[in-house]
Amino acid sequence: MDRPIVDHRGPEFANLTLEILPPLREVFGTATGSIVIYPTSGTGAWEAALVNVLAPGDRVLAFNYGHFSNLFAQAARRLGFRVDEVELGWGQALSAEVVEERLRADDRTAPYKAVLALHNETSTGVTSSVSSIRRAIDAAGHDALLIVDAVSSLASVDFQFDAWRVDVALAGSQKGLMLPPGVGVLCVGPRAIASAAGGGSPRSFFDWRPILVDNAAGFFPYTPATLLLFGLREALKMLVVEEGLPNVFARHQYLASGVRAAIEAWDLRLLCEFSANYSNTVSALVMPQDVDSGRVIAYARDHFGLALGVGLGRLKGKVLRIGHLGALNELEVLATLGGLELALKGCGVPVQLGSGVAACQEVFALRQEQGTRLEQSGSQVTGGQEQKGIQ
Repeated sequence: MDRPIVDHRGPEFANLTLEILPPLREVFGTATGSIVIYPTSGTGAWEAALVNVLAPGDRVLAFNYGHFSNLFAQAARRLGFRVDEVELGWGQALSAEVVEERLRADDRTAPYKAVLALHNETSTGVTSSVSSIRRAIDAAGHDALLIVDAVSSLASVDFQFDAWRVDVALAGSQKGLMLPPGVGVLCVGPRAIASAAGGGSPRSFFDWRPILVDNAAGFFPYTPATLLLFGLREALKMLVVEEGLPNVFARHQYLASGVRAAIEAWDLRLLCEFSANYSNTVSALVMPQDVDSGRVIAYARDHFGLALGVGLGRLKGKVLRIGHLGALNELEVLATLGGLELALKGCGVPVQLGSGVAACQEVFALRQEQGTRLEQSGSQVTGGQEQKGIQ
């Protein structure tokens, strides 16, 4: 990214754009979807996903199971769509049973046009099964579009746009893609493109139709975030070519399992209710009732320069969040856990110093032993074989 800015109407930039789009499709797990890039945040990507396929007054089914699922529903409501928001527990995943039940009870004279879902709820550390949500829509015999926020899962947890028959998926640049904030990325399927061509809301900047036309030649109908796109090209090379996506997903599962072992050793708990839904990108750690998580976060920041995620919305003061995604390795995880142990101890949480770090080290040491044995036997384990079953 550290380079002179090139002319975004010139041939060098056109080649850059055409280099980026194919590996982005691979990251989304699609051969049929089209990539749409905006110089915006995930919030802007929400708006783009909604206004292209929904008209004012269209009915939308949404679920409140965390801070960002709630905000996604709020965004739809403020844009003039009629949102039915189903309240779930924060710490729960979005279940197929709830989706199917709501769709079966839908008013078919004015049916839901879309279902909104978060693959990974960043505020709670819960991963939901997108494939199960699609099966629920099918079981209800419903034609709603499936719009999925993959902000904190894409490029860190396996995402299968085509296999799960997602209609629109969206993400930002600042998490699994390992970049600074500033780029919103969408993958849009044929049904979504058809909806946008024949309807949608009044829109200008977020209209993806001219973007898809200009992208065919490597350009954009606006001034793009040029240097971020150079960074994106390198990030995609690191993910897809150098490490390989199956190994990226396996690394995230492996590092997350070390974090979870540390939390168990501290005799603390995750907010996520069921282990099958544990997030491989972020862990929401519940504080003892008499401890404000904000105080622990401030202690870690002021004493060790350690950045931890705050509790958001109704979780303020109750949880702190440990991010373990993107460009991350064992030493960084161990350093984070060591700093957090000191902060917890300093704030009166009765943890035994070294216990969490040691538990995490045991996970990492076992993995290293397994890897050594595999190398000696001449075997090769792909990341796909080691991923957790949640999809």
